[in-house]
Amino acid sequence: MMSEKILSERIEDYWNGRSENLGTIRNRELHGKNFEAWLNWFENHLPRKKLRILDVGTGAGFFPVILSKLGHEVFGIDMSSEMLNEARKNFSEFECRVEVKKMDAQNLEFDDESFDVVISRNLTWTLPNVEQAYREWFRVLKSDGLLMNFDSDYGTMKFSTEGNLQKQIIDECNEIKDQLEISRLNRPDWDRKFLTSLGFSVEIEADISKQVQIDSSIQYDDIPVFAIIARK
Repeated sequence: MMSEKILSERIEDYWNGRSENLGTIRNRELHGKNFEAWLNWFENHLPRKKLRILDVGTGAGFFPVILSKLGHEVFGIDMSSEMLNEARKNFSEFECRVEVKKMDAQNLEFDDESFDVVISRNLTWTLPNVEQAYREWFRVLKSDGLLMNFDSDYGTMKFSTEGNLQKQIIDECNEIKDQLEISRLNRPDWDRKFLTSLGFSVEIEADISKQVQIDSSIQYDDIPVFAIIARK
């Protein structure tokens, strides 16, 4: 197994290389039916007041656009500088005032209890140390704050086709995934147990893909998208 530092650098390079492709996909989502679907999901699950929200692994900035349109104050972080450039493009197009910064999801540069909500999409399956990340997310949440994590259990699958991605990119994704401890865990059951041990109360929706992935023009992985909703 490679060291966590080397693995993190490899993951960063991977997402930098995919940034333009994912920026295009997220922009299509923002212009399509998925925007309204996610907006409705958040309206039904978030408190009806202005919230200070941290989007961890913001990528091309999909969630911050939606959440800022709902009136929340949103901060986005990502380890990939190229992804953040794609996010800034979307913020400019949709006239959203969102602060983003390059940062490690496992080592946050925020004070304790800084946010009402910590949110993440399609990230934890790619982290070298998910336990450390969850500890950090717990730390920066205010008392009674919410963690919302949307992810899939990719550990046992092999990516073979993913849109028009080159074989080299798919092979790199599989090699990285196979190096990660999270790939050998039973999710989201493991997440529930670990988050509970930190002091969260946890609810899980086993598959929300039919609620939020409704744009037929976009290709999706044939694997459930689970939603973890944990209260500190």
